[in-house]
Amino acid sequence: MFKSVNTFKELLGTPFAGGVNALCWARALPGDYAEVVAKLGPGEGIVALDEERLRGLRLEVEGARAVDQMLEDLRLLRDAGRDPVLNIIYGYPRDEAGGPVATDVFSFHADSAPVEADTWLCTYHGPASEGLRNEQALRKVDEPKIRAELLKLYGGPADATFTEWLSENHYDLHHAPLPGAQPYSFGQFNLWRITCAWPGSPVPPCVHRAPATGADSPARLLLIS
Repeated sequence: MFKSVNTFKELLGTPFAGGVNALCWARALPGDYAEVVAKLGPGEGIVALDEERLRGLRLEVEGARAVDQMLEDLRLLRDAGRDPVLNIIYGYPRDEAGGPVATDVFSFHADSAPVEADTWLCTYHGPASEGLRNEQALRKVDEPKIRAELLKLYGGPADATFTEWLSENHYDLHHAPLPGAQPYSFGQFNLWRITCAWPGSPVPPCVHRAPATGADSPARLLLIS
């Protein structure tokens, strides 16, 4: 489940415990982010944006305010020891392998790390990410039909090596909504800190996904760390 906080300091310092695996600092930010996207122009895939490119855009006052806000968020996270990236996302690669479990970002999934880690997200423009409460999610590898297909693909017994194979291919990180599940939107401008799957984590990882988008969807401005 997620919990709301009121400041960046609280977002950074609140421990994940008691089933809370996502923290949200809800904000209403100034600026014209659509103008920033328009001035960046068309593109493909995921493009990282640096301060030099953003400052080089010829923007109106509100567009410049949007740039100031995004750069301030980058500064906050860097000062906190994170390594954030600001991207303009025209489209994500799709998993076109046709296997039993799609492993692209459009699938509900958990991030993972070998040590304690979290993920930070903020959408400034375009459709926002979505979360799924853990009690409303089922790991796809635990669904009998999918598990049987994975075992056939693996070509061996359901032993410890099979479990390792699932992890190596990230199949064990992907989830399906249970009947009646109600995903929640991360919303625009809100800064989120969510848990990853790491050994010894006191809470389950936050299940989330990139929004379903098409060729006519607006580009996303996304901060991620």
